[in-house]
Amino acid sequence: MGEVCTGWRVLVAEDDLLFADAVDAFLQQAGFRVVVAADGEAALQKATDSRFDALLTDLRMPRMDGAALIRRLRADRPDMPIIVMSGNAPEDWEDRLQRDGEGPLILLNKPTKLQDVVRTLEDLLGQPGCG
Repeated sequence: MGEVCTGWRVLVAEDDLLFADAVDAFLQQAGFRVVVAADGEAALQKATDSRFDALLTDLRMPRMDGAALIRRLRADRPDMPIIVMSGNAPEDWEDRLQRDGEGPLILLNKPTKLQDVVRTLEDLLGQPGCG
């Protein structure tokens, strides 16, 4: 019997629900398995319940912002690939966020083209499916 390929698991933390739905649909169509959380606190809870291959997060969110979420997730998974989607990242964003882990950290400026999100995830993880 052949190997079953299930796709990379991506956690999306985004408080703009329309954008989050668009990212979810586009990534699933590209073969990724996606879980969406409306803020950093909800994303952290989902990450304690399940293991993800990458995080896609906004920086400005209610309850827990993206920077705090990155710090908390990287405490357990310092190598986790992270893509930050933000329209207003601070100038020193890389220094402030990268110091909490050694995994890849990439900024995509909003408005973000969904094709760029897929391409970046594929660059970090490989094609969805068999890893």
